[in-house]
Amino acid sequence: MTELARRALLPAGLRDVLPPEADQEADVVHRLMAVCAARGYARVKPPLVEFEDSLLAGSGVAMGPSTFRLMDPVSQRMLGLRADMTLQIARIAATRLRRLPRPLRLSYAGQVLRVKGDDIRPERQFGQVGAELIGSQSAAADAEAVLLAADALETVGIPQLTVDLSSPRLVPAVMATAELDDTAAQKLRDALDRKDQAAVKRLGRGVGPLLVDLLKTTGPAARALPALARLDLPADAAAEALRLSEIVGLIQFAKPDLHLTIDPVERRGFEYHTGICFTLFARRGRGELGRGGRYLAGESLMAGQGEPATGFTLFMDTVLRALPEPAAARRLFLPFGTPPADARKWRDAGWVAVEGLDPADPKAEAKRLECSHVLIDGTPKELK
Repeated sequence: MTELARRALLPAGLRDVLPPEADQEADVVHRLMAVCAARGYARVKPPLVEFEDSLLAGSGVAMGPSTFRLMDPVSQRMLGLRADMTLQIARIAATRLRRLPRPLRLSYAGQVLRVKGDDIRPERQFGQVGAELIGSQSAAADAEAVLLAADALETVGIPQLTVDLSSPRLVPAVMATAELDDTAAQKLRDALDRKDQAAVKRLGRGVGPLLVDLLKTTGPAARALPALARLDLPADAAAEALRLSEIVGLIQFAKPDLHLTIDPVERRGFEYHTGICFTLFARRGRGELGRGGRYLAGESLMAGQGEPATGFTLFMDTVLRALPEPAAARRLFLPFGTPPADARKWRDAGWVAVEGLDPADPKAEAKRLECSHVLIDGTPKELK
């Protein structure tokens, strides 16, 4: 390895985003945010780092293992570099925007950094785009979050979406009736995560058969919801299943072609969520495009109360992989000495206009600078 190559190395999970991908990402972020803005979601921009005791308080504890920490030389307090933006938006709503009427609709876009990646997302730094609806407990708010995320992704060119809905509170409501100790409960949760029916039945004691039946309901919403309705669930779990059914009905009424699936035992990645959650996938793409769901906003700042909230976060690395390769821009080379007014005219007409800086051969310079056209006698000529 040469010295130059060694100096160009980056830490694992980090990379330079180069043309044309960087241009494509900026354009896609702009269009996603425009969809949110058109539906009344006002944009906010939180800082990259915050004091650790606020960033990782309350629900933020779940993001602790993913968060880089550093000492602030000014305040001599520990800082955290955000690994997720959702909780920052909740803090803003609970403090700076606490006097605004509810429901409060906010959107955001920015980069996050995590201590390490995983098998699904090896990237440690990636962009997030999201929206949060704060101050409403209604099922219509949950449905709005799902529909907004789906509409935004379809607007930027990702068709054939699948939304996988889950209820992180449903299984705990069932398990609570078995009076398991912490060790036994964790083993049972691990078995549920593996979808290991035999282990679930063995470890679940009296609720094992019911949890196996819950596992079997996983699938398309048209089949899963009737199967859930037939189960003899405890009252709290039955209420969660009913809420899930109500939200699905609202989504299907507004967007009947959206493919919905149900996984009532899924909980991974929803550590701080308190209600119905969802994950977005596309047929033309690898991994999760985004995820969202219901949580309590700002409970660490509001004496443990918090506000009912729901929302979603889109992961730009996965979103970009699901999109076609960006089309090459029309690049027009303007020979040295082209009047500024002419340059403005071609840019206003939609061209990327590159001006020559010395009186070299225009066609040769256009090819060298990877332009598709060159201006000759006032007319763009395509390079062969």
